[in-house]
Amino acid sequence: QVQLVESGGGLVQPGGALRLSCAASGIVYTMGWFRQAPAKQRESVATITRGGTTTYVDSVKGRFTISRDNAKNTVYLQMNSLKPEDTAVYYCNRVPPPSYSWGQGTQVTVSP
Repeated sequence: QVQLVESGGGLVQPGGALRLSCAASGIVYTMGWFRQAPAKQRESVATITRGGTTTYVDSVKGRFTISRDNAKNTVYLQMNSLKPEDTAVYYCNRVPPPSYSWGQGTQVTVSP
């Protein structure tokens, strides 16, 4: 079973940027970043195939960029022009299901 460890979150002002990392313990294929805000369901934010084909939810298009380093089994999420509504715990996982065990996530808080 692949283990996932997310990192890179923090507190940032609106308009700021963060880069999230997702380190996998083994080879992974199509991966996605997800987020869950308080009292909301987890939603998919972006996905990337092993070959680099990407998809984004409309609310982050033009602001977020998903990328990966296959040699390091790591997936990244560059988040620019952050908005308060981006505040959530961010997770990575395999897509489509079945999912790996969910990691602890990384908290992103966008606030003045």
